[in-house]
Amino acid sequence: MSLEVSIIVPDRVFWKENANEIILPTLTGQMGVLKNHIPLLTGLDTGLILVRTEESAKWIGVVVMGGFALVNNNKVTILVNEAELGSEINAEEAEASFLASKSELESVSEGKRKIELTSQFKKARARFFRIKLLFIKNKSIY
Repeated sequence: MSLEVSIIVPDRVFWKENANEIILPTLTGQMGVLKNHIPLLTGLDTGLILVRTEESAKWIGVVVMGGFALVNNNKVTILVNEAELGSEINAEEAEASFLASKSELESVSEGKRKIELTSQFKKARARFFRIKLLFIKNKSIY
C-alpha cells in the first residue's frame, strides 16, 4: 500500500493519485511524507509540492498557494487556495513573472503593498523554480 494523495482547490478535486512519497512546502520548511507517516496537520506555504507516483520514478510538481495538509492512515489530503501542475507552466512567462515580481518587491519598503507583493513573489518564484528544477534534474521532474 502507498499514499493516497488528494489535492483539493475550493471548487473541485484538482489532483488525486497514489504516490510513494511527497514533499510539502510547510510554513516551517519542506517536509517529506512516506508510507506509515504519523498523523499530522500542517499549514502550507506558497510553494512547490513534489509527488513521486507509483507508476513513475519521476516527480510531479504542483505549485500551490498556501493551505493545509492532513496526513492520516496513508492518506494525504491537501486543501489549497490555488494549484497549478508544473507541466502546464510556460517557462518564458514564469521567468518574466518572477523577474518582474522580484523587481517590484525590491522597490517597496513596507506596508500592505509589501505584503501583497511578497505573496505574488512567492507564487512567481515557485512557478519559476519548478521550471528550473525540470532542467537541473534532466527532465526527471514533470
